[in-house]
Amino acid sequence: MLPDAHFENADQLRGEVVDGLRYVHHQLGANTGKALETASFLYALIELLLQKGLLTEAELNAQKVEVAKRLVEKFREMGMGAVFQDPEHDKYAFAAGEAKVDCENRLPICKAVCCRLNFALSKQDLEEGVLKWDLGHPYMIAHDADGYCRHLDRQACQCTVYENRPVPCRAYDCSKDKRIWLDFEKRIINPDIDDLFKNGVNGHEAANGASRPVQIQRLNLAPAQAG
Repeated sequence: MLPDAHFENADQLRGEVVDGLRYVHHQLGANTGKALETASFLYALIELLLQKGLLTEAELNAQKVEVAKRLVEKFREMGMGAVFQDPEHDKYAFAAGEAKVDCENRLPICKAVCCRLNFALSKQDLEEGVLKWDLGHPYMIAHDADGYCRHLDRQACQCTVYENRPVPCRAYDCSKDKRIWLDFEKRIINPDIDDLFKNGVNGHEAANGASRPVQIQRLNLAPAQAG
């Protein structure tokens, strides 16, 4: 490619990115305005209810906590919003908490099923820029059309970013996941495991028709207790 053509393509790409950012920023401004308007009405209503003695501040705070739990779960099921690992840990200081599973001996049976599971990356992962995330569901680990992690070498069945692998990959213990193994010690895989992935996350099919990865069940990622 000639230098002039290279710069021309770069300028075109930059223009497209700028247009995209302008749209996003416009939408953010519009959403902020709507959120402010909604919040104003809500706070005004709450103040009036408190002033009239129709509810107490303690009752309001207790109900707020309960409703927040329901909304967080609902948003998680719907895949709304950007998601980060919670809590976050330095993955390079997590060695003591890594799960101990004889993966190499189990690969012919499980076929690296853990690489089909879904989870959120950490801010540390994003700042490194090594791991790819799903552009349609930020910041979940990226999967290809076959449902496997984008970083899996299909022929060798090995992780291509092993040294940089995220905390969930280090901490996940399939021996405790009954969705994967009916009997871990006897190496009896769950015969319905393909149906699990066919149904997608929380039973919802992917919008593009492909099977969405099933979520890694919430882990206790505290290094002192994991593994």
